[in-house]
Amino acid sequence: MAENEKKEAGLEEAKSEKAVKSKKAKSKKPSLGSRIAAWFRSVRAEMKKIVWASFKTVRSNTLMVAVVVLIFAAAIGIVDLVFSKFIYVLGILI
Repeated sequence: MAENEKKEAGLEEAKSEKAVKSKKAKSKKPSLGSRIAAWFRSVRAEMKKIVWASFKTVRSNTLMVAVVVLIFAAAIGIVDLVFSKFIYVLGILI
C-alpha cells in the first residue's frame, strides 16, 4: 500500500507541475490588444514598402481597360445579333 500511495503522490505532483507550467506558458503570451496593435504596425510597415503607380499611369490604364471592354462588348453583341437572326430565319424555314 505504501508503494501505491507513493505512486499516487508522484502522479499528483506531476499534474500540479504541469498545471503550473501551463499557467506560466499562458502568461507569456501577449494580450489580444497588443497582438492586434502589432499586426497593424506590420501592415503599416509593409504598405510603406509598396511602390504606388502615379495618377497618370492609373488613369491611362483605366481608360485602356474601359476601351477594350467596350470593344469586346460590341463584338459579342454583334455575334449575338447575327446568331439570333440566323436562328430566327432557320425557324421560319422549318
